[in-house]
Amino acid sequence: MIYLQLAYEFFVIGLFTFGGGLATIPLLKDLAERTGWYEVSFITDMIAISESTPGPIGINMATYVGNEVAGFMGGVLATIAEILPSIIIVALVSRFVTKFKNNSSFKNAFYGIRPAVTGILAVVGIELLSVAVIRTDMIPVHGILGSIDILKSVIFLIVFYLIVKFDKHPVLYILLSGLIGIILKL
Repeated sequence: MIYLQLAYEFFVIGLFTFGGGLATIPLLKDLAERTGWYEVSFITDMIAISESTPGPIGINMATYVGNEVAGFMGGVLATIAEILPSIIIVALVSRFVTKFKNNSSFKNAFYGIRPAVTGILAVVGIELLSVAVIRTDMIPVHGILGSIDILKSVIFLIVFYLIVKFDKHPVLYILLSGLIGIILKL
């Protein structure tokens, strides 16, 4: 039964994710809340691992969740289910794209879709930032501002600055941050 549920959930995620792998994050958050398969805070770990491995982030995240929920076969099934809608849609659309590429309705649809996807990603970014730097166990006692993990916030700000300033490969920043985490927690 878990395999059917995994296949269904990731087929739906693959079907309704527009804008790249990071656009899967709100759907993965919803999946975590509905199924209890993993904690919402686990999404940041999935992103770190997915960004550190070759391949598209959404597919890597499907593999990771499937593996966590139902082992190796769950990972394989979730991955296939995630990419299946894209394969079907691209196969169908590719037959007609030359007819539509100059169509004003087609262009206008993407005029609206692009900023919507950007808005979705901005919300995801804010949610991930709160998961990464706010200690939810302390919110009732200290409120949001008093619950900010200063050390994590400093790591975030340093990495943010380095990315803006030097624009190196993301894996470098992930490895650097992992090393900092190891050193600080020793």
